[in-house]
Amino acid sequence: MNPGNFFEELKRRNVYRAAAAYGVVAWLLIQVATSVFPIFNIPGGTIRLVVIGLLLGFPVAMIVAWIFEWTPQGLRRTDEMPPSPAKTRSTGRKLDFVIIAALLVVIGVLAWQRLVPAREKSIAVLPFENLSAEKENALLADGIQDDLLTNLARIKALKVISRTSVMKYRNIDGRNIQEIGKSLGVAHILEGSVRRVGDRIAVNVQLIDSDTDRHIWAERYDRKIADAVGIEGELATEIADALRATLTPEEKIRVEQKPTQNADAYVLYLRALPYEQGADTLLQDYKRAAQLYSQAIALDPNFALAHAHLASTCAEIFHFHEPLDSWKTKARSEAETALRLQPNLAEGHFALGQCIYWMEEDYQGALSQFAIAQQLSPSNANIGLLTAAIHRRQGRWEDCLAAFERIQRLDPENPNIVRNIVFTNGALRRWPEAIQAIKRWRAMAPDSIVARIQAGYIEFQWKGDLSVLNAELAQMPAGEDPDGIVTACKWDAAMLARDFPRAEQVLAASPLLEISYLNGGATPKSFLAGCTATAAGDQVLAGKRFEEARQVFERAVTEAPGNAERHANVGLCYAFLGRKDDAIREGRRAVELKPESKDAYDGAIMNCFLALIYARVGENDLAIPLIERLLRTPGAVDTVNYSITVNDLKLRSEWDPLRSDPRFEKLISTSP
Repeated sequence: MNPGNFFEELKRRNVYRAAAAYGVVAWLLIQVATSVFPIFNIPGGTIRLVVIGLLLGFPVAMIVAWIFEWTPQGLRRTDEMPPSPAKTRSTGRKLDFVIIAALLVVIGVLAWQRLVPAREKSIAVLPFENLSAEKENALLADGIQDDLLTNLARIKALKVISRTSVMKYRNIDGRNIQEIGKSLGVAHILEGSVRRVGDRIAVNVQLIDSDTDRHIWAERYDRKIADAVGIEGELATEIADALRATLTPEEKIRVEQKPTQNADAYVLYLRALPYEQGADTLLQDYKRAAQLYSQAIALDPNFALAHAHLASTCAEIFHFHEPLDSWKTKARSEAETALRLQPNLAEGHFALGQCIYWMEEDYQGALSQFAIAQQLSPSNANIGLLTAAIHRRQGRWEDCLAAFERIQRLDPENPNIVRNIVFTNGALRRWPEAIQAIKRWRAMAPDSIVARIQAGYIEFQWKGDLSVLNAELAQMPAGEDPDGIVTACKWDAAMLARDFPRAEQVLAASPLLEISYLNGGATPKSFLAGCTATAAGDQVLAGKRFEEARQVFERAVTEAPGNAERHANVGLCYAFLGRKDDAIREGRRAVELKPESKDAYDGAIMNCFLALIYARVGENDLAIPLIERLLRTPGAVDTVNYSITVNDLKLRSEWDPLRSDPRFEKLISTSP
């Protein structure tokens, strides 16, 4: 056949028009399938079958268009019809009308898609219900939820709410999916349950549309523990598929990669996660997490994710509690091991960034590692938190607050974000803003001991009112005193009220020898007892107690000679003992190790120590100008005796040596 005649025949038989009409209608059918099928819980694979069917149907439709023609009498074979240009034009016009109508529908669909924004691919994974009685399995359920969040956070196309934002919804009976979705700002909620019986584990999950409370997808996994390793990655992939979130090839590899082949090591890792990521950063929790991660690594030395989390835990112990070289070395070693085993592990880069930030104080180096971690785990809010904290140490206070507020919009129920907003506003002495943030923090974490205590201190520092602090402490459950923080605050509240007999009773009632009070490590109870005896006028007893504390503080400096806080602590102890030269030397050494120019946050605190040391050793001419400056300096605020706010200076007995100085009286008459 002549090619020219063939194409002319295609045109005469309206095959071109039929192809155009088929393409438009097929596109519409695909759009309908992708929009409607999920409503009826039709598996996503069915949409692929529709597409394949339409592709296979195209040549069939073209053959039909070649062989048949639509006439007023119905379909007739084209070859049986006498040539009639009028009939051909009539059939062509009918096909034109079909094509035009279909195109108008397409234009309408495209306009609707452009004008009506697509729903965000966002998800919150609520705490999984533990259907087993054992506490150990409750931790396992929390660990599975946490690890699933970690895997989902690696998918850039998804917005994933952090674990800390969802823990308030642990109560299964009280959940209202639509309210939770609105509060968290997500389109989808995942609920689940875990049951472990012997060597088997059953995980049930259901994905819910938070606007309509409609179930989109559900799955049940019932496997042996050994076969369940990495189930969270499998779940994350299926959830992304259900939400039609596209994974890059690299993301797919990272999500589906099994973290370990050892089931027992994996269970230990899952049990450790809730301890590491508790809201109150307690030393006892960190040490339990480190123990469990170490046990997991002993079972599988190539378990990169466990190495990374152990590194983070050791870094957090170093930063928040015990700045010892042993924790520093361990944290750095574990982070490097994790990255050697798995170079593209987000948690490994995050842990290394923590080491560089907290131990080496190399802010740019830390930010570089955090940037890599953020790229590998886009929804990890903890990375943004530490990035904002670095801005704070750089003295970029407004940038820091703006960053915390921005992170909170992405992760609206994360109490750790609001906690930092509270501390930052407190450091800036923006008391009303701090109070508002405290209310949000307490609503998110009603069981947080630190939030309750902080609410009392903000009221005191702003208004000089101790009633809120005393009321909060009175409501603390008996026996609840992690790391001695409740004892420390009850003692501090009694000292602020100058009720020294009550302060003595508080210390006597605690069996602890070391209490969380000063920074740089646990504070010997004998130091607090010495402060109490000094305020009560018993100098003999005070000398004995401070001498006991001195030995502890000096050992602490020997253990970590580069730690500014430990030099400040021993310097303050020397001041109470009357060792003037030693006290000033150590106070100044603390300021040298952590100057405000390097660390605007903790550097101001070192100068607070120095001001109190000057006051205690009779150097009023050095103390008062420094206090005057620190009252205008962001960061010179804390919940301990060296804190410099107007109300701290007014009420704390530690500043009594300055009270006869008119310059001091003038300072404390200013606005808080």
